[in-house]
Amino acid sequence: MSSNQHGDHPGVDVATLHRRLLAERDALRDVSTASAESRDPVALDQASVGRLSRMDAMNQQAMAMATERRRAAALQRIEAALARVEAGEYGWCTQCGEPIAPARLALDPAVPTCIACAGQSKR
Repeated sequence: MSSNQHGDHPGVDVATLHRRLLAERDALRDVSTASAESRDPVALDQASVGRLSRMDAMNQQAMAMATERRRAAALQRIEAALARVEAGEYGWCTQCGEPIAPARLALDPAVPTCIACAGQSKR
């Protein structure tokens, strides 16, 4: 990890949050791999599966795919946070450059913005 262009972030244990990010990334990858079968295409053979059973299977597949999209987005946020750690920019708002509150980082170590910028982007 290189040194931060802003200097050390006050009150943030970057090493601990880095380990948490790595653990969360690994857990998401493991769940994605384990659930891959639930996203497989549903067989259209009505002789072996009734119409209602097939519709239920298609609904379950759609839910599994939506869950996988959310999981992929979470992985993307974690990968971006890990890149900020490696670049020495972790803990600093990606929009305004101010420090992100330690409590905010403790709640979600992948958060990219301070609370003020997060509030502005929701408007």
